[in-house]
Amino acid sequence: MSGGQPYSSFDNVTDSKWGFLRRYNTQAAWVTLAIAIMFATLSALSEPFSSSANMTNIARNFAFIGIVALGQTLVIITAGIDLSVGSVMGVAGVATAVIMGAGYNIWFGVGGGLAVSLMFGFFNGYLIAKFRISAFVVTLGSLSIARSLSMAITEGRPLWQFGPDEKLFFALGGSEFLGLASPVWIMIALGVILTIALKFTAWGKHVFALGSNEQAAELTGVPTVKVKISVYMVAALFAGISGILLTSFLSAVTANLAEGYELRVIASAVIGGANLMGGEGGAYGAIIGALLIEMIRNGLLLLGVNPYWQGTFVGAFIIFAVLLEKIRGRRG
Repeated sequence: MSGGQPYSSFDNVTDSKWGFLRRYNTQAAWVTLAIAIMFATLSALSEPFSSSANMTNIARNFAFIGIVALGQTLVIITAGIDLSVGSVMGVAGVATAVIMGAGYNIWFGVGGGLAVSLMFGFFNGYLIAKFRISAFVVTLGSLSIARSLSMAITEGRPLWQFGPDEKLFFALGGSEFLGLASPVWIMIALGVILTIALKFTAWGKHVFALGSNEQAAELTGVPTVKVKISVYMVAALFAGISGILLTSFLSAVTANLAEGYELRVIASAVIGGANLMGGEGGAYGAIIGALLIEMIRNGLLLLGVNPYWQGTFVGAFIIFAVLLEKIRGRRG
């Protein structure tokens, strides 16, 4: 739904005329099917693809993108965009490393990194909501500011000393539980929390209303400025969480950490069903969108395809996802 009336339901295609299949006529359902087909195909073409070691590798790698895609989906639901998430990941990792490297414990380090990311989220949301500046322009500026801060703080050198809680910090993003890497569990937890918030809280209804028709939402009493600021803060917070986890997993951080992640994050959200016109999207879609992109990347590498072709495949899937949404909308 885009440009229509506000609604509060996650299932925005239940009025489709696809007969008994109407419940499954969703972008997320089609992406799930695509993942199953791709898994079978890649497993047949490359024996190592379906190995437990590779599955663990895929799960860990896509979790870093999936966490940020959850926040990006939230922004896209409001008909916005956040181009700064990759740079916010980097500056959150750098801030955590600097604080812990100065001798402070893990709570101060992680708390400081998350505080920095929230500051960027508030900055983005306030300018976009209060002064009605284009989200593209504001977040593009934040992308440059955050990356510049990372480079200035590190002076281009990697940071690899994390103080007295170093081992505990490395376990944060590098440990496993019940066969799954810790970032995967954190992504699942955040996805569940976001789903509950969107489906069962007034805030979630306001988020969808804002993306469906901002003027109508404002006339019905929705605090559009506060909601929009909170959305960008949540998106930045999720980016900060992912950046800190990625820093933990790599046991070091550089100024260019997560550089270029913006495309993969936006692609994950869009492929998973987030409508760039606003009003549609969900946590499950963001997660499986990220999974599909990582499966493509991993499969191409195992098949010996030149890595430079990855962007072509990801771009093709973005276009296909948007085209599929248009076709679904016309037949609904």
